[in-house]
Amino acid sequence: MAKKPIIELQNITETLETNYMPYAMSVIVSRAIPEIDGFKPAHRKLLYTMYKMGLIGGGRTKSANVVGQTMKLNPHGDAAIYETMVRLTEGHQALLHPLVDSKGNFGRQYSRDMAYAASRYTEVKLSKICGEVFRDIDKETVDLVDNYDGTLKEPTLLPVSFPNILVNPNQGIAVGMASNICSFNLSEICEAAIKMMKEPDGDIMDVLKAPDFSTGGEILYEEAVMREIYETGRGSFKIRAKYEYDKKQHCIDIKEIPYTTTVEAIIEKIIELIKGGKLKEISDIRDETDLKGLKITIDIKRGTDPEKLMAKLFKMTPLQDSFGCNFNILVEGSPMVLGVKDIISEWLRFRKSCIKRGIRFDIDKKSAKLHLLRGLEQILLDIDKAIKIVRETEEDAMVVPNLMDGFGIDRIQAEYVAEIKLRNLNKEYILKHTAEIQALEEELAELKDTLEKNKKIEKIIEKQLREIIKKYGVERKSTIVYDHVEAVEETEEEIENYPVMMFVTRDGYVKKISHQALRTSGEQKVKENDKIVQCVDTDNLAEVLVFSSSGEVYKTRAYEIPDTKASLLGEYMPNLLSMGEGERVVGIVITKEYKGNILFCFENGKMAKVDIKGYETKQNRKKLINAYSTSSPLVKLVYLPEDIEMVAISSIGKALVFKTEQIPVKTTKNTQGVNVMLPTKSSTLSDVRPAVESGLKDLKHYRTKNIPAKGAVIRLEDTEEQLELF
Repeated sequence: MAKKPIIELQNITETLETNYMPYAMSVIVSRAIPEIDGFKPAHRKLLYTMYKMGLIGGGRTKSANVVGQTMKLNPHGDAAIYETMVRLTEGHQALLHPLVDSKGNFGRQYSRDMAYAASRYTEVKLSKICGEVFRDIDKETVDLVDNYDGTLKEPTLLPVSFPNILVNPNQGIAVGMASNICSFNLSEICEAAIKMMKEPDGDIMDVLKAPDFSTGGEILYEEAVMREIYETGRGSFKIRAKYEYDKKQHCIDIKEIPYTTTVEAIIEKIIELIKGGKLKEISDIRDETDLKGLKITIDIKRGTDPEKLMAKLFKMTPLQDSFGCNFNILVEGSPMVLGVKDIISEWLRFRKSCIKRGIRFDIDKKSAKLHLLRGLEQILLDIDKAIKIVRETEEDAMVVPNLMDGFGIDRIQAEYVAEIKLRNLNKEYILKHTAEIQALEEELAELKDTLEKNKKIEKIIEKQLREIIKKYGVERKSTIVYDHVEAVEETEEEIENYPVMMFVTRDGYVKKISHQALRTSGEQKVKENDKIVQCVDTDNLAEVLVFSSSGEVYKTRAYEIPDTKASLLGEYMPNLLSMGEGERVVGIVITKEYKGNILFCFENGKMAKVDIKGYETKQNRKKLINAYSTSSPLVKLVYLPEDIEMVAISSIGKALVFKTEQIPVKTTKNTQGVNVMLPTKSSTLSDVRPAVESGLKDLKHYRTKNIPAKGAVIRLEDTEEQLELF
């Protein structure tokens, strides 16, 4: 019998499906992505354990006690459970409406290094708002399932009576997907839910202004960006710190920072910039956070404008940061990226289901009670007959059957009657319980009517949301800044300006050398087989446009390129600008006022003249796509402050002298241009130069009045020594 091989060939798709996909789905569904109630399984198990422990009221208990009890539902270890609890606490300040009332040190959301105390030292109980999280959970409003060992029951969802999914922030990284949900103000989100019930197609932006964070800060409002987030669930908005300027101490106090960063990250970045000489206005920075709250103090030098300094800090440090939204949630077990309106719609559908289940529970309970009372009514109408039946029954077991036969009632009703005490057989008891029948019938009729009418269900939801706004609503913590263009503009006057010489090499190296350093420098050093192809006299505030082989242009400023010396190679622009793999520099233009044109010369003999103003941007964008046409390889690009005479050279040694004013200016950056030097089957355009730098002695011989033209063969007597350069 042949031995089974140690290594078997397997189909990779089958292996992934069998081994990897169950793991991936488990992480997505059972760990990392929140559900419509706003909780991940770890949160839900912890809160439900605390609810069953009776911690929704009364005193606190040790966190270690809660952690231990939670392990009956969540067997992932005490450290993971406690870390989950920490984020939900009032002390940690990560949530707008903390779900756990805490005592002790739980660290801070805004601090990376402030560690929370061990679970044996801290104490917790559920916050008051958890009454809304567990509202009517005992009325079978949500499904209960077995825990991991089948000894206990736990809810699949919690019947939250407000859109908690959008009130408290949530972040999770699964396998192949992630979720990042920002928080919104409770009052605003409840008002938005009410408006959506009344106007399903209405615009909620008039009541739900913008996100709101527990750490405060200022949200830089852009309506188009916010609308995209509301509609698609994806997008990014900016949030920045709040500060106060102390004139007496001549310092800036930062009291609120973006939710996405920490005090330590901000201080480290500012110190790094100070050491690099980019923040000369600051004399000292320190963390003065205490029991009163967060505070970063920045001492500034005399004569410094605090507003301009803060504009600079917003641009260069995490004092201004972006929150990337990815509203990925689980809806009935399937991950979906939904906009704010869609999430509220899903929550309303879920909440209606919870209320209907609660009503059915009440109907069943009241129907059962009514059934008993109707049996009681039958017997109490002839109490003497009932007593006679009981007295004449010889065996105890026959009391119930005899009552059933005597009054035509069922076993449940007979059992209820048989248990009535002798002392209750009085007129008051009889009248009270028979009168209750009518009230129950009216209540049941109302409940059944509510169950059938969607509008009545919505009225219940609206009433509950109004109560929540009244009881738990608070003012916004994050301020919305509508007019913020000037606040984030870069202030060039703060950057030191001085004359520089920029040297550009063929391989994409750039040297920025100050005039002072240039006077004492020697020969310019370049890499082997490289050479300097461009030398521009400008200053430190000039803009540098770097065109890449992929048809894109990268933008930077001269002051962002480090000063260097002639003896060094300079900065390799693909690395400095983080270009893509395989991208190379095909041309560099240095300008200050965006005047003139750029001439793009292509291998097929066409040339495009584009106004340089097309590359000017007010938002300081670092990269523009479709910067020029890539339909034919680019041979050369030339910056033309004004029109000049140029020479085009073909690969078979022909030259054509033409005036750039003959080429029309195009407004489209990626235009294919117009024919200038007509190619042949065996020739292409190989170089373009200003006529004065061409080395041709008789320019008239190669000059043409009209383009396109084929050009003339370069005569040997015209330029013997220059031929190699072409």
